[in-house]
Amino acid sequence: MIDSHCHFDFAPFSNNPAQAWIQAQQAGVKAIIIPTVGGSNWQPVIELCRQFSGLYYGLGIHPFFSRQHSIDVVDELTRQLTKANNDDRCVAVGECGLDFAVADVNRDQQLQWLQAQLQLANKYDLPVILHCRKAFPELLKLLRQHPPKMGGVYHGFSGSYQQATQLIDLGIKIGIGGTITYSRAQKTRATIAKLPLSTLLLETDAPDMPVFGYQGQPNRPERLVDIVTVLADIRGDTYAQIAQATTLTCTELFQINV
Repeated sequence: MIDSHCHFDFAPFSNNPAQAWIQAQQAGVKAIIIPTVGGSNWQPVIELCRQFSGLYYGLGIHPFFSRQHSIDVVDELTRQLTKANNDDRCVAVGECGLDFAVADVNRDQQLQWLQAQLQLANKYDLPVILHCRKAFPELLKLLRQHPPKMGGVYHGFSGSYQQATQLIDLGIKIGIGGTITYSRAQKTRATIAKLPLSTLLLETDAPDMPVFGYQGQPNRPERLVDIVTVLADIRGDTYAQIAQATTLTCTELFQINV
């Protein structure tokens, strides 16, 4: 399995990344994609991925942390992507997107930054890792205006079947995480059951988005096991089918070799 979205540079993993990576591998996780949130963690994540084979990263400007970014953050990101252009571990632009749930959000600034990152993804032939809260129509409009030619993934999907198909039509994969492990997520479960398996990616968003049974605890990449188990039950596929298909999709999207 591949965890397509894990903040492996955050605590508790940062306390002992070597041990955390061993635990993940023992559970069957063979690669982790680490999305960054801004200039504050671009370099630390790059260094972390240099330490451990199987860790890959995306470089992006996360909308939730808008206030932490300087006004010239896009220029800084451009320089960083240029430096990482020949680094096989740099596999995406992201985490990027729109988050209108943030208090006192500057929507225009978020829209400008996302547009710039979609353009950078196309310039550097990279897929995008997308974050979206309370801004789906605006996100969809920008994606249609600047289609990611290398595709991408909509992380932490919990929307409708119509929203999923609109994303898939644009070459965007659907990130499946801990949401589906909760029985109350009937709409999301029903949607995921109908989508082609080839459009799905596994993710934990660890240490966030805890799976059912571990509420109040930091999420971990090895809990992909729980997500796959529930996903198999929802879809009527076998555990092995899901692990194999999602791994193939992930390696193709991010152009990694597991």
